Amino acid sequence: MEYKVVPFTATLDQKKETAHVVADQLEKLIQKHNQQGWAYVRLESVSTFVQPDSGCFGVGAKPGYMSAYQMVVFSRV
Repeated sequence: MEYKVVPFTATLDQKKETAHVVADQLEKLIQKHNQQGWAYVRLESVSTFVQPDSGCFGVGAKPGYMSAYQMVVFSRV
């Protein structure tokens, strides 16, 4: 079995749109890959630690932080 993982970041204008817009974006992504022979498996959240940036001589230094990414998992035989 073969797997493919694709990042998914939805965009939403909170003043004009609802969660249905996000659902439509995910549905279109799934349909696009389905047409290429990939079957949707699940949506996974992947947590990542972003390393701190020491800046130049400490100027502009930024601390490290945790970040989460949504990944769509597909498979095919």
